This record gives sequence, structure tokens and C-alpha cells, in this order.
Amino acid sequence: MENNSQLPSPTKRIAAIDLGTNSFHAVLVDIYPDGSFRTIDKLKEMVILAERGMENRLSEAAMERGLEAMKRIKFLCDSQQVEEILAFATSAIREAKNGGDFIHQVHSHVGIKVRAIPGKKEAELIGYAVRHSIAMDKEMVLMVDIGGGSVEFIIGNNEEFVYRNSLKQGVARMSAKFVTTDPIEKKEKKALKKHFKKKLKEIKSIVKEYKVKTIIGSSGTMENIGAMIARRNSHTADMTLNELSFKAEEFNSLYSDFIGLTGKERAKISELDEKRIDIINPGMVLLKYMIKKFEIEQIKISEAALRDGMILDFINKERPKLDLVANFPDPRKRSIHELLRKCNWMEEHSRHVAGMALQFFDQFKADLNLEEGDRELLEYASLMHDIGYYISYRKHHKHALYIIRHADLRGFNEHEINIMAHVARYHRRSTPAKRHFLYRNLSKPVRKKVKKLSAILRIADGLDRSHYQNVQQFEIENGKSKIRLLLTTLGDPELEIWGATRKSDLFQEITGKTVEIYAVNEEEDESKTTEKLSTTN
Repeated sequence: MENNSQLPSPTKRIAAIDLGTNSFHAVLVDIYPDGSFRTIDKLKEMVILAERGMENRLSEAAMERGLEAMKRIKFLCDSQQVEEILAFATSAIREAKNGGDFIHQVHSHVGIKVRAIPGKKEAELIGYAVRHSIAMDKEMVLMVDIGGGSVEFIIGNNEEFVYRNSLKQGVARMSAKFVTTDPIEKKEKKALKKHFKKKLKEIKSIVKEYKVKTIIGSSGTMENIGAMIARRNSHTADMTLNELSFKAEEFNSLYSDFIGLTGKERAKISELDEKRIDIINPGMVLLKYMIKKFEIEQIKISEAALRDGMILDFINKERPKLDLVANFPDPRKRSIHELLRKCNWMEEHSRHVAGMALQFFDQFKADLNLEEGDRELLEYASLMHDIGYYISYRKHHKHALYIIRHADLRGFNEHEINIMAHVARYHRRSTPAKRHFLYRNLSKPVRKKVKKLSAILRIADGLDRSHYQNVQQFEIENGKSKIRLLLTTLGDPELEIWGATRKSDLFQEITGKTVEIYAVNEEEDESKTTEKLSTTN
């Protein structure tokens, strides 16, 4: 992928940014017509978002460090004339109560749209990256990415993944929870091992089932371990750590000498990142535990990680597809989908939002005095609500209004086009108001319809704030004075609750009821529970 000889002209230059718990990594690449890519530049910023452990809020200092890091990354992207930036937030941000505020600040002050990626999707993308960078065959291996907040586990080979998951066992989290001494005491190592035995029980059984003998490790902690072993055992790793391979015995020897060191002694090891000096020990204990209990014989290092998986996922979606000109007999549906394709729509997000919006419509149709025909218009407006990104990220809601009104949509009358255009326009930012010239010129019945349907779209869009379909399903309890939303999410629910809360005001206004949002998730250590996470008043 990195061969420069006789390469055709690149079709696009993009940047992929991994906003991790300890560090932000950016990689800038040129993408070529055959689906290959070449790295142009890289930047790594140590930010340590969890300086006091994995709490439920990011501190002001941590957010400021994150913002400054993103500004430097944006400067690099601008200087290298990057056309598109992919930015994914992981454990620390997606779990924080104010993670949505940080994402909002990055968008407002830096101009980068950050998405909080669910843990299982993160594991999947890491798996793709590792498989892309390491020569694998049919033998099943365990891919492990040890981060600050979470650890991703993927079991698979060159053809398939049989298991992928993200567990909240990262080194920053484990250090805060278990490590109080320096050097780490025996009782703390014992407590960590007991904890890992409980948390990794499922993984252990699958490793045994597929006779896994190799771990492939990615990201900072594993790369630091690999670099220390390479130096210690004179392995060739001056140019790259990728494909570095060492035996379990080599790690065990390093572990014996390393685990008893003080922070000052660890600081003298050049292969150890400065910001990992105080948090690496849980990672050492975790790898030691897996080698012993999983009966691992060999460890490899992959320099490819989440950001590389982001690029591969982007390329896969951008590759020229088969001719998708819809053969819909209905001209309304056909013209809508032709417009969506022309505008490179965010299909997964838009379909998910549309599905949730229709669930709200069906529940409140009678209450809001809506007609069955309004359902179709809401669905199409939901599918089109983000097409303004085709023009630019900035004010994309207003761009959507313009595109829909001037798209020559077939099968719709002017009132229907105006309803769809305005509902899409009001999915974010300000709500319908007579100070808006185009809205003011609509007839009173159309204005009422726009207000009701946009209220539904706003809250549905908020429920997919991460754009990764984290809300798997939800139930609506429609009471006399109160509406309760019960969410079941794939990962941490905070960002979606934050998004829906911010966009629920208009919905409360048109229904005359308060909205309360609850998460109904299966916790790691407990049976299914219901936790009220946010109430809007």
C-alpha cells in the first residue's frame, strides 16, 4: 500500500483522527482509484483525557488539552490540503456525561465533526486494520488493542471475525481503580488478575474453542511493549514495529524485570512513552494474564490500529458501486433516491433516523392531528435531512432546504416539497420562526405541519448523535403530562441522551408534555437495570 512507483494520481486526500483516552492520533493519506492508499503525514498528540481515572465527566483541563490538540491537527490537515476529515471518539469521550459538549466545542472552535463510535464498531474497525497490515492465514488469532479506557478483543483469521468486543479494561481505568503503589505491590497485581479472570471469561472460552496460540497487539501499550522487547532481544525494529514477532517466554522475561521498577526507573526506558510511565503496569499484567491463561505461544505487533480501519472502511464505502439508478415504479420514491445518491447521502445514519422518526409519528399521529400522507413526507425529509453536507458542513441544514426546493422532485406538489424542505431545514439549530422569510411565506396549515414534523425529526436525529446507530431500540410511554423514552443502546448512552435532550424543546412544546429519557441497558457486572440518565424540563 505504501509503494510510490508509478502510482496514478490520487482521487482524494483524507485524514483519519482517533480521539483516544490517552492520545489523539491523526494520519493523512492519499487514496487511489484501485482502493489503495499512501500515508502523507502523521501526528500524535498525548492528551490524557482521564488524568484522574475514568470518571463520568471530562475535566476542563482535559477538554482544553483536547481542543488544543485538535487545533494542531486541523492546522496540519489544512496545510496538507486535506479534502475530508474522519474523526472518531472512543471510550473516554463516549462515556463522559459532557462528552457531547466536548464534541460540540471541537465542531464550533476547530471545525471538525467528531463522531463517538460504539465499542463493538471500534473493535471491528481495529480488526480490519490489523488484518490489512499483518499477513494472516486461516489460523485463528486473538487481536488485542489495549487503550486507556477500553480494550478491544477480536478473534478471527484472514477471512472472518468470530468474535469482537470492547471491554472497559483500559490501562488508565485499571490504574485508577487498582494501582496506588509504586512499584506496584503484589496484592494489587493479584487484584488485577482476579478482575481480569472475571471479565475475560467469555473470551477465554472462545480462545480455547478455536485453539488460538497467537496474540496480535495494536496501539500504544502493545507497541511500547514490543519496542522494549525488540531492544532487549536485538530484534530488527528500527524502521517499523509492524510484524514484529516474539515468543511468550521473551515477554515473561521482560515482565519479571519490568514489573518491579519504580516510576523513575521506568522513565529511563527510551522505548516507553512519557505519558504511559504511570499507567502501563495494568497493561503488562493483562498481557501476562492472557499469555498464561489462554496458553499463548507467540505475540505479534501491528502498527495499524483504529485510524487505519477508519480509512479502509471509508475506501470500501467510496469505491464505485454498481449502477444504482433505482427502478422504482413510484416517481416520488425514485426522485428522492436519485437526489440522495447525487448528494452522497449518509445512508446508514439517515435510514436509522427515519426509522425512529416514523416510530414517533405512529405513536403521536392522533395526538398531533397528523394525516397518513404526512408520514411519507416525514420519512423522505428524514432521509434527506443531511444532504446539505454535499455543499458544506457549515449551515448544512440551510443547504438542505435549498437543495430540496430546487431539486425538481417528481410526483410532489409544491406544498409537499416545501414541507419536506423545511422539516429537513429545522432538524438542527433554530426552530421554525416567522422571522425566517421562506417559512413565513408558507400557508398557516403548512407551517403547522412543518412545526410538528420537524419536532419529531429533531428528537430522532438527536437519538443518533454519534451517527453509529447506538440506539438499538426504544419504547415510548405517553402519559398525561409526561413522555418517557426508554432507550436500549449498543454502547454507552450518554451522547445520544445528550443529543436528544438538546433537541427535545420543540417536541415538548407541540405535545405540551415534558420529556424524560431513560437508558435500559445490561451493565457489565449486574443484571438488567433501568437508570434514569436525563430529564428535560
